[in-house]
Amino acid sequence: MKTTIQGVKGARDFYPEDMAVRQWLYRAIRRVSEVYGYQEWDGPFLEKIDLYAAKSGEELVNQQAFVFNDRGGEPITLRPELTPSLARMVAQKQNELVYPLRWWSFGPFWRYERPQKGRSREFFQWNIDMIGVNTPESDAELIALAASFLREVGFSPKQVQIYVNDRRLTNQTLAELGVAESKRPEAVHLIDRQNKMTPEAWEANALEIGLTPAQLVGLKASLEDKELWKKSEPLKRVFTMLECLGVLDFITYDAHITRGLDYYTAVVFEAYDVDGGRSILGGGHYDNLVSDVGGDPLPAVGFAMGDMMISVTLEKYGLMPKVGAIPDTVLVTVFEEGLFPASYRLAAELRQSGIKAVTYPETAKLQRQLKFADRMGILIAVIIGPDEEAGGQVVVKDLGRRTQETLPRSEAAGYIRELLAQAQAQ
Repeated sequence: MKTTIQGVKGARDFYPEDMAVRQWLYRAIRRVSEVYGYQEWDGPFLEKIDLYAAKSGEELVNQQAFVFNDRGGEPITLRPELTPSLARMVAQKQNELVYPLRWWSFGPFWRYERPQKGRSREFFQWNIDMIGVNTPESDAELIALAASFLREVGFSPKQVQIYVNDRRLTNQTLAELGVAESKRPEAVHLIDRQNKMTPEAWEANALEIGLTPAQLVGLKASLEDKELWKKSEPLKRVFTMLECLGVLDFITYDAHITRGLDYYTAVVFEAYDVDGGRSILGGGHYDNLVSDVGGDPLPAVGFAMGDMMISVTLEKYGLMPKVGAIPDTVLVTVFEEGLFPASYRLAAELRQSGIKAVTYPETAKLQRQLKFADRMGILIAVIIGPDEEAGGQVVVKDLGRRTQETLPRSEAAGYIRELLAQAQAQ
C-alpha cells in the first residue's frame, strides 16, 4: 500500500478555491491601501538573524524564528516579520527617498509556533507604514486606514473594534506610580500579558518583576480608567482626527494595549473581534528602528495583519466571499469531435476581445460539461453546434439565471461582457 507524503507541519496548501479567497483579500487590501495613496513594495524572504536580534524581542528570535546557517556558515532566517526589513531598506537609500514614505506589502512569513485555528507556521501578512513624519495625525491616518479596511470587507463596529493607547502615557503612568525607569520595560510587557494570564498569575508576576503591592493596586486602577487618554495631548489629537476621518465608531481607548514588540515608542493599536476573538491586526509608532539598523533616526507608524485570523473572523460573521474557482471565465463547450476547431476558434476570439475563456478539452455530453461549469463557479457557457456553426451563430447560456440566447457570433463577446458585468454587480 502506497503512503502519501505529507506536507511540512504548519505549512499551507492553497487549492484553487483557497487561492481565490486569498486573491479576494489581496484585492481588498490593495484597494484600501491605494485609496490612501500608499505604494506597494516587498523585501526578501531571507534575512540575517542579526537584523532581528536587537529589534524584535528575544522571544521572536530565540523561539519563533526559523534560523539556519547558509553554506558560508552565516546564520540567516526566513523572515518572521517585515518591519526590520523595511527599516534596513530605508536606511540603505535614506537620502534618495521622498518623504513621507507611504508603503504597503502583502507576502509570506514564517514563525515556529504551535499550529492552531487562525495560526500556522507559514502565513501571509499585510504590512503598511508611513515613514518620515512624527505627528499624531500620521498615527491617526494608519488607524483610520485599518478601520477603512474593516469596513471594506463588511465588518460593523459592533463586531470589530480597534483599541488604541500610547506607550508614552503608559510610561508616564508608571512613573507617577513610582515604578523605577529600569523596571518600566518589564512593566509594559506585564500589561501586555494581563488578558493572557489568570488574575492570580498576573499579580504574582507583577510582584516578581519588582512592583510593590501599592504600585500593583495603582496599575490595576489605571488600566480600568476609560478616561485616562484625556491626559495625553497626542491621543486627544489622534481621536480628533479619527472623528474627522469618519471612523471613530470603530475606535476605543484601552490602556491594556502596549504591543509586545520592543520597538514601539508612542501610539499603539490592535483590532479585536469584540465577541471574544483574538487580535486581527496591530501596530503603532516607532522612532528608533531605522537608526538601529545603521540609518539616521526616522519616525514611522504602521501595522500588520495576518491572513489567517482575519479569515477566521470573516467566516465567523458570514462575511467570507462566495468565490468560485473561476467565476469571471466562460466555458466554450464542445458539441462533438468534429467541432473541436470551431470551439477552439471561438474561445480564441473571446480571449482576443478580453474575455477569459476555457474550452472543454474532450467530447462529452453537454450535461457533463455544464456540471463542470457549475462546480467551477462558471456562470456563462457558450455552445456552438452544427446548426450554429453553419449559420454563424452561438448559444449563450446564463447558468445562474437559467436563461439562454441565440445570437450572431459577431455579437457574442459584447453580450457576454454585459452578462459578466451584471453578475459582478450582484
